[in-house]
Amino acid sequence: MAAASSSPSASAAVVFAVNGERVELRDGDVGPGATLLEFLRTRTRFTGPKLGCGEGIPPPPPRFRGCGACVVLLSDYDAASGVASHAAAASCLTLVHALHHRAVTTTEGLRGGGVHAVHARVAGFHASQCGFCTPGVCMSLAAALAGAESREGRPGPPQGFSRLTAAEAERAVAGNLCRCTGYRPIADACKSFAADVDLEDLGLNSFWKKGDANVSKLPRYNEGGIGVFPEFLKAEIRASLEAADQCAPAALVGSGSSWHRPQTVEEYYKLVGSSELFSESRTKVVVGNTASGVYREAEVYDSYIDLRGIPELNSVNKDAKGVEIGAAVSISRAIEILRGEGDGYKDVVFAKIADHMEKVASPFVRNTASLGGNLIMAQRDQFASDVATILLAAGSSICIQVSSNRSIVTLEEFLKMPPCDHKTLLLSIYIPHWTPTGGLSGDRTMDRTGSAGGTSVLFETYRASPRPLGNAVAYLNSAFLAQVVSDDNSGSLILQDLCLAFGAYGTQHAIRARNVEERLVGKPITASVLLEACKILKKTIAPKEGTRHAAYRSSLAVAFLFSFLYPVTKGTLKPVKAVHANGCVASGTNGNTNCGPNRHTVASLNEINDVISGSHINDRILESSKQIIEINKDYLPVGMPAKKIGAELQASGEAVFVDDIPSPKDCLYGAFVYSTKPLAHVKSMELDPSLKQMKTVTFVTVNDIPEGGSNVGANTIFGPEPLFGDPITQCAGEPLGVVIAETQRLANIAAKRTVVNYSTENLDAPVLSIEEAVRRCSYFETPPFLLPQNIGDFSKGMAEADQKIYSAEVKLNSQYYFYMETQTALAVPDEDNCIVVYSSSQCPETAQNVIAKCLGLPCHNVRVITRRVGGGFGGKAVRSLPVVTACALAAFKLHRPVRMYLDRSTDMIMTGGRHPMKICYSVGFKSDGKITALHVDLFINAGMTKDVSPIIPYNFIEALKKYNWGAFSYDAKICKTNTVTRSAMRGPGEVQGSYVAEAIIEHVASMLSADTNLVRQRNLHTVDSLALFHSDCTEDAVGYTLPSICDQLTASGNYQHRLEIVQSFNKNNKWKKRGLSFVPVLHKVLSRPTPGKVSILNDGSIAVEVGGIELGQGLWTKVKQMAAFALGQLWADKSQDLMERIRVIQADTLSVVQGGWTTGSTTSECSCEAVRRACNILVDRLKPVKEQFQEKQGNVSWGELISKAKMAGVDLSAREYYVPGPSGTYLNYGAAASEVEIDLLTGSTTILRSDLIYDCGQSLNPAVDLGQVEGAFVQGLGYFMSEEYVTNSDGLVVSDGTWTYKIPTVDTIPKQFNVELLNSGFHKKRVLSSKASGEPPLLLAASVHCATREAIRAARKEPHCSGSATSPSHFDLEVPAIMPVVKDLCGLDNVEKYLESLLISE
Repeated sequence: MAAASSSPSASAAVVFAVNGERVELRDGDVGPGATLLEFLRTRTRFTGPKLGCGEGIPPPPPRFRGCGACVVLLSDYDAASGVASHAAAASCLTLVHALHHRAVTTTEGLRGGGVHAVHARVAGFHASQCGFCTPGVCMSLAAALAGAESREGRPGPPQGFSRLTAAEAERAVAGNLCRCTGYRPIADACKSFAADVDLEDLGLNSFWKKGDANVSKLPRYNEGGIGVFPEFLKAEIRASLEAADQCAPAALVGSGSSWHRPQTVEEYYKLVGSSELFSESRTKVVVGNTASGVYREAEVYDSYIDLRGIPELNSVNKDAKGVEIGAAVSISRAIEILRGEGDGYKDVVFAKIADHMEKVASPFVRNTASLGGNLIMAQRDQFASDVATILLAAGSSICIQVSSNRSIVTLEEFLKMPPCDHKTLLLSIYIPHWTPTGGLSGDRTMDRTGSAGGTSVLFETYRASPRPLGNAVAYLNSAFLAQVVSDDNSGSLILQDLCLAFGAYGTQHAIRARNVEERLVGKPITASVLLEACKILKKTIAPKEGTRHAAYRSSLAVAFLFSFLYPVTKGTLKPVKAVHANGCVASGTNGNTNCGPNRHTVASLNEINDVISGSHINDRILESSKQIIEINKDYLPVGMPAKKIGAELQASGEAVFVDDIPSPKDCLYGAFVYSTKPLAHVKSMELDPSLKQMKTVTFVTVNDIPEGGSNVGANTIFGPEPLFGDPITQCAGEPLGVVIAETQRLANIAAKRTVVNYSTENLDAPVLSIEEAVRRCSYFETPPFLLPQNIGDFSKGMAEADQKIYSAEVKLNSQYYFYMETQTALAVPDEDNCIVVYSSSQCPETAQNVIAKCLGLPCHNVRVITRRVGGGFGGKAVRSLPVVTACALAAFKLHRPVRMYLDRSTDMIMTGGRHPMKICYSVGFKSDGKITALHVDLFINAGMTKDVSPIIPYNFIEALKKYNWGAFSYDAKICKTNTVTRSAMRGPGEVQGSYVAEAIIEHVASMLSADTNLVRQRNLHTVDSLALFHSDCTEDAVGYTLPSICDQLTASGNYQHRLEIVQSFNKNNKWKKRGLSFVPVLHKVLSRPTPGKVSILNDGSIAVEVGGIELGQGLWTKVKQMAAFALGQLWADKSQDLMERIRVIQADTLSVVQGGWTTGSTTSECSCEAVRRACNILVDRLKPVKEQFQEKQGNVSWGELISKAKMAGVDLSAREYYVPGPSGTYLNYGAAASEVEIDLLTGSTTILRSDLIYDCGQSLNPAVDLGQVEGAFVQGLGYFMSEEYVTNSDGLVVSDGTWTYKIPTVDTIPKQFNVELLNSGFHKKRVLSSKASGEPPLLLAASVHCATREAIRAARKEPHCSGSATSPSHFDLEVPAIMPVVKDLCGLDNVEKYLESLLISE
């Protein structure tokens, strides 16, 4: 612990606690810009908080750190009341100098005397896979539990539960990203603490069997045990307050400090006036420092001014006219104030503002982000603020001070001012109460007490964003406030006053659409008036040039105005029992409104004034789930749903990932400099001269490769690829060199600011697209043995067809891996030209080979160790190799340890991802939907090097052949382009092939106007056609389970009933449509040779080593179960339970050779089989000893047996190299039915329900396999629905962080999520009859995309949404089907068309 001391020190700059231990920092101990995360991970032993978003310093546009891996609990103590408050905080944003007299709790600090209930329940509900995100999840949950305890007015919970509701428990982790689990088990673990949950509704867990749920079986939770504020810190706080009473508080913390904490506004301006701070040094003004997560600094600041100590900026003043909130008040606290928590008075407008604010960022960001800071960013930095928009509509004003002058201006005036500098201090924000006679100016002196008969205030807020619960910037946000009065003569409502605020759509700041307001005010609200306003508004909301989805954003503005005013438009008024404040959409619903405008009605104006907020805080994210498994007891403990090995260690932060390994003495840090040009000569690379004082050590380039080595950064069976682009860079994102510095942060900054000079002289134009590659014949060769055979005669099949489709086209984009742990390595030089490299890699053996080749060393000089990997999905295979090789090269050159941990932006830019493709197909079919022939032209964008791209055509075609196409032929081209290399990603080629099969089926169905599911069923394989299309995988009628799986999903009365409900819903709703679809999957896997080694130690404990790497897929767990089963066969009565004696240890390339690659879903079962065979060798050796011993004394225990065997000289270690035979290739089957609801106004898609059935054979561990199925499905949802992979004109990735790249979150998974693992019985050629589960289920996510297409098809039947295509029922739905894509297909002008149709009908 840094500068720990048992007593206070007068010279201490900062005193705080970490997990109850005192920390004292003096000036110079750490830099003023050091974050809490950086401090914890480099200066303490607590590495639970993880660096998931990365701390890169990319240039604009903004990126926000929002993964949640680094969450900690921050506690403050109020000495006056004696109360401690607790809140989750992002430690990567929290500055360590801002922690004075605060307490920090990491996940390690929850443990106390043992495993905390949070850790145990997360582990027991199987909610941790790779485990990298798990500490952050635990701390978000812990913070919610601590916060609920301190909430006033809540009754004490039943024993074992907390004061959280189930809805609050789910929302506690809404900001935490997880790429492995699919979120459902995380939500269940959280809800297990909620007093209002039915425990029987929770999913599969290790505490009880279904029907036997009881809170007493859960790890006990006691209130008051989280975030206990240390007594020593309380005493110091009280002592400091007493000292402050006797003398004026110092403006600075520490003499001559670089961290300044003024106690008054006057002290702040004294600091500002000092010439040194702003003229001679780089100074930053902060409150919560969350702005650095949006606009990451490209420089290091010398000094900071912390405004949190100024009481005026933290004050809250309420009166009858409104509320004034200090600028330093956190957004979370502002939400509590606006909700009137603790007050008797509730204001509906305030409550709606609060509801919307809950969609801003994540809880752990809102807790520290200040209200004023958000507005300053909106004003100064063009930040896409929701807060500015909604406060603008509410008529807010602000108090600012410039030097000695204070003034009150409206928020609108403030936003239009020149960008604020350090001389402008935002003091407070004033939000007025709204009564029927209130005006819209925000003038505090206006009389709001009068009452005009029939006058009402309508207020509503809106936002459309990729995630319903926030943690995503909006495409557009808006807020509207109107005063309406009833005209007794005409029966219409007239707008007396109106404020229409819009923001986040690609504009400088939030604006009022005053021209629209002027057109509407004073007029009755009729369809014609509304149509005219919509047309003006669409021209007004014009995003700046270069804004993505500009037309969509403009259409959203129209949609939101329509939603606001249509319910009170003349001719639409109908009596109802209750309405929202404007009879319209509830605030912050992401466009996922519960009812469209056609159902919004107003009973009376008086009734509007009496309504409550449209808060959905009690809505459950996950309505229900079901897991059906069958436990096979033939090979116990194999087949049991055992808890994942190390799950508690992962939850408590004790599990060690590569970046958690303590840095060796004299360790240096590296960061890549990569090319930003697609094809260019690299003329020179120079470090920014201004960074010389930043302790940058050196620059490693291709020139530093030692004699005898080579410029190689990766290698596969298809050939090597270079480590550095030299002398020509082939693509944007190619590594050019590595900057070495004394900290990772400084290395990152130096790398970003390295100046690279390029030249394109004498070079052709780069190939940046598949089309250009085809035009220039830029291809990689595909080995013939990797190309499947054609089936039948395509020409003959087309001749037999009744109808034909020619040259239809499908385009598919890339997908980034988004493992939570980015690429990382630690290289430590050893004696005699040796080197040890700790790598997060799926293929350590290949890493060893590549490093040795690069350095010119024999392989035995290179030792690569991999313990666990924080998510891989294929991205930690070949694409990890340049990282470990560059790290080893730097360490080898400098003779010092070097570690590299790529920031998220660099990782996303360099690593590539799934292969983009273009597919052209021609298909012939009968009138009944039976397909007779299919030809496919496949074009794959491989990027600049081969990697493993030559296997992608095979994978694509094999997955495409899940249907009987009659005659089938294809042509495949692997395009070489000047873009970043693509590599295998979970289901490589298969996910695209399976999806294209569905696109073809749907196209055929649309041409026939037939039911798509009937066409699917008609073209499923028979056993005979399956043998023809997949001749290397013989399957009998019993083994071919796909037809029965499809029947189970679609032939049931429940499915038909749901289909009828969908059709009825679509008939009765104009602005929402539903779709229901099912997708079958046939997925071929290939098993690979894998080693296994089992060693029995002197005390009878057992060490197991395998080539397979633990990525979170439960490989170690299955291997441990298999070893226990195999060795336990020595006792026929199974009396010896060996599970607790077994440890699976890390992969070490000098211990277990020929480790191979952990890819393709089969490494777990192959590792298990290798271990089983090694155990059988040991059993054969031990059996004679056991029999001899039993003859003498009867029963013998395991410990006694091993003791005797050792004395008898038995070799207690065995190794086996399992080489699968022909049975190593087999087919996996599954199907999914999904139902979605789309909003025609916003294009948002809500997944109402997904039902998955997956044939897992006889599962080796149903809990592990269930987690793989759910996790793969949700990762597939990202590919098909949300993950937009964007590059610039040079091919450089620009969606390079959590701000711009949206993987699924807990609020985007199916609301009803049901999974069944089908136990398909005995398969003698499989490993104990098991089947793979890692990749095939990802393909099932296409069911959601197909259901979305069905919903859009229903929408396009509406006159106001009809498309202009020749065939209205056929259209191309892009992948991913993001909100702008869906809205475009439903009509960007559907509101205008609808209003025009009303006028025509009138």
